[in-house]
Amino acid sequence: MVDTIGTPALWLGFTTAVVALLVVDLVLFQRQPRDMSGREALGWSVFWVSLALAFNGFIYIRFGHQKALEFFTGYLIEESLSVDNLFVFLFLFGYFGVPKHLQRRVLFWGILGALVMRGLFIGLGTVLIARFEWILYFFGALLIYTGVNLLRGQHENIEPEKNLGLRLFRKLMPTLGEFHGARFIVSVGGVRHATPLLVALVTVEFSDVLFAVDSIPAIFAVTTDPFIVYSSNICAILGLRALYFLLAGAMDKFAYLNVGLGLTLGFIGAKMVVKDFFHITTGESLAVVGMLLGFAVLASLIRPRHEPAGDLEVADGSKLEPKPPEHEHRHDR
Repeated sequence: MVDTIGTPALWLGFTTAVVALLVVDLVLFQRQPRDMSGREALGWSVFWVSLALAFNGFIYIRFGHQKALEFFTGYLIEESLSVDNLFVFLFLFGYFGVPKHLQRRVLFWGILGALVMRGLFIGLGTVLIARFEWILYFFGALLIYTGVNLLRGQHENIEPEKNLGLRLFRKLMPTLGEFHGARFIVSVGGVRHATPLLVALVTVEFSDVLFAVDSIPAIFAVTTDPFIVYSSNICAILGLRALYFLLAGAMDKFAYLNVGLGLTLGFIGAKMVVKDFFHITTGESLAVVGMLLGFAVLASLIRPRHEPAGDLEVADGSKLEPKPPEHEHRHDR
């Protein structure tokens, strides 16, 4: 049986608070599609981080130092991995020509879908660990493999048209080549068609499934408490949209972030693999993760990348810059 602090009341309270925050966001800020300014993005980023730290303080007061340390380590890992995910979002929005004032809408519904998918993944992972403890070795090997791929730069070749989920979606629903405002679906000749905005959303959702394969096992390396895994994951995801708009113009400065993330995933994976022979405490894990990520950020600031962030590689080996909305139909027919 998995040890957890997640009483029914705590699960209900946390979930209710998250849903309430999303409803407020939807009602107050999603009525009219608009861009998020840098100052607004900074304010929201500070708000979400402060909210996560406040919840971490609640865990410390209510459940003690160890659980609070587990939450903070899991939150730091997920938040760091989220920054890498932002590169993919930036590429996808450029690839499908999503106007900047509509990107906020796509991210909102994408994050909402991610909350559901992460919950399902975490529930499945908890059941597997409870029944088959050896699955932790598989998770560890998977993280090491992912870390090596990050170090080798294999994740940089993003090919949306080869996304299995997107290809299946296009077979099930006809798509249009032009935007229709903020609408995801429009009726043409009595037949419902997906707009490029929905195509972009579907691609973001399926990309998040791949992200979850990395991030969730990484947090299970810190703790097997399903509530800590879920709450730290969700707290990081909630601030992802504001973080995107805050860092979108500066992503080319994180030249060595992938090195730090690759080494971090490799370390966490190795910790899971050798757990029966060599015990690494949560505090030691936090110190190593913080050191690796800190050095990656510091190295990036000292020696930033020179090529523009939008100059990304596509399937044919050429370079693709984000396209304005009027060019989107060339990719989405």
